Amino acid sequence: MVSSQEARSRNLRNAALAAIVPLPAILFYLSFLHLCPNGSNEEENQVLDQWGLRVCKLGENHPIAFLNIIVFFCFSVLFWIISLFQQSTWLVDPYWTIVPVMIGYYYSTHPHAKSDPWRSTTVMILLWVWNIRLEHSYFRREKWQWGATEDWRFADMRKQYQGHWWWASFFLCYISQQILLVGICLPLYAVFSSNSPWNMWDTLATLLCGTGIVISYFADSQLHRFVSKNENLKDLGVPTEPLLETGLWRYSRHPNYFGEQLWWWALALYAWNLGQGWLVVGTIVNSACMAKVTVMVEQRMVQKPSRATIYHNYQQSTSVWIPWFKLQPQKKAKKIM
Repeated sequence: MVSSQEARSRNLRNAALAAIVPLPAILFYLSFLHLCPNGSNEEENQVLDQWGLRVCKLGENHPIAFLNIIVFFCFSVLFWIISLFQQSTWLVDPYWTIVPVMIGYYYSTHPHAKSDPWRSTTVMILLWVWNIRLEHSYFRREKWQWGATEDWRFADMRKQYQGHWWWASFFLCYISQQILLVGICLPLYAVFSSNSPWNMWDTLATLLCGTGIVISYFADSQLHRFVSKNENLKDLGVPTEPLLETGLWRYSRHPNYFGEQLWWWALALYAWNLGQGWLVVGTIVNSACMAKVTVMVEQRMVQKPSRATIYHNYQQSTSVWIPWFKLQPQKKAKKIM
């Protein structure tokens, strides 16, 4: 049992760690912008050696590849090494929302960046709103603690791989997350590489992005209230509610996932509108991964015998992602101990 003093000390250490870990990526990119103000112009960059000039050329001519190199060393490798010392992958969760904002600033400040001011400003505002919404949901779920727990999926994998987890986690927790994060943020490259004027498709994308954020917020808030209520009932020795079937959860088994997917597909709409439809490939991969996660979550839900029948009925009557009307009448679930 961890004492309250130890918990506070751990919380402060992890908060300080979370504030420090992005510095290598930030400092490296700022150095790139400072030392390569006009890309790889050798006359204006005499201070650089041949390796420095190659880095400048790579960063200037291949921004997506350059971004992957930065994320690989400053996120995948660094976070993996930290996880080996801490025996926890907790840093992945809070930085899942921070990295996309950093990527947005990376593309917007790149030497070759160009954009419509209305589109670029709108997208960055939306990124920040999405970030704040998801960070708030994460820390509320974690009871405002830094690194108190790690994602249950990674915790299960840790048990599964046991002695091999130290190296397997690098690929399962960090390389995989890099692929997803850089992939789903590819539409930002389109936003900051085209100055085509704002049009009706931008308006639609903006409305859909906002709708996705709002749906996710209300879904997560309803789930938080449900979990908190059950925790209180359990502490009092009172029967708990086996299933959340009110609010958005009456019409979708995973309305929070739906809202999140709507956000990413709406962001991809900006890229499609700018004639760079291939950039939605990351969004497609992310949706495929979310489908797999949905299956994992539902398998976990039916593991408890007392809830299995109730949840099977819920599956038969309620849409998986897209909110929709009940498919058939459903009896109200009885409370269980």
